Amino acid sequence: MDPTEFVRSAMPLCATLGIEAAEMSAERVVLSLAWRPELCTSNGLMHGGAVMALADAAGGACAFTNLPDGAVGTSTIESKTNFLGAVKEGQTVTATSTPLHVGRTTIVVETELRTDGGKLVGKTTQTQTVLTG
Repeated sequence: MDPTEFVRSAMPLCATLGIEAAEMSAERVVLSLAWRPELCTSNGLMHGGAVMALADAAGGACAFTNLPDGAVGTSTIESKTNFLGAVKEGQTVTATSTPLHVGRTTIVVETELRTDGGKLVGKTTQTQTVLTG
């Protein structure tokens, strides 16, 4: 299945937001979200909630690709985002997630958020619980 199709079917909010998936492996997940007026707050800046949803989706997909045998899914139990810049009109923000810890009960993921120009606009660290059925 195409990575975008997979992410959108597994997490319907990704389809609603228009999130695209470029890469999905156990080592790295790359998702992106293009600026649109309906995703903005004041002054035409992409809403932090939209950026955090992108980061959470990328982190969740990264955790999913690292599930231990017998697990059926993951759920975010902790997430921290530091915003370092804004996403403005004409830009796309890309979330690149990598695992920091892969355990039997939790998976910790770090996500960098960058504009298409390469500017770091945020960093998220999240913990996913491993669901076993």
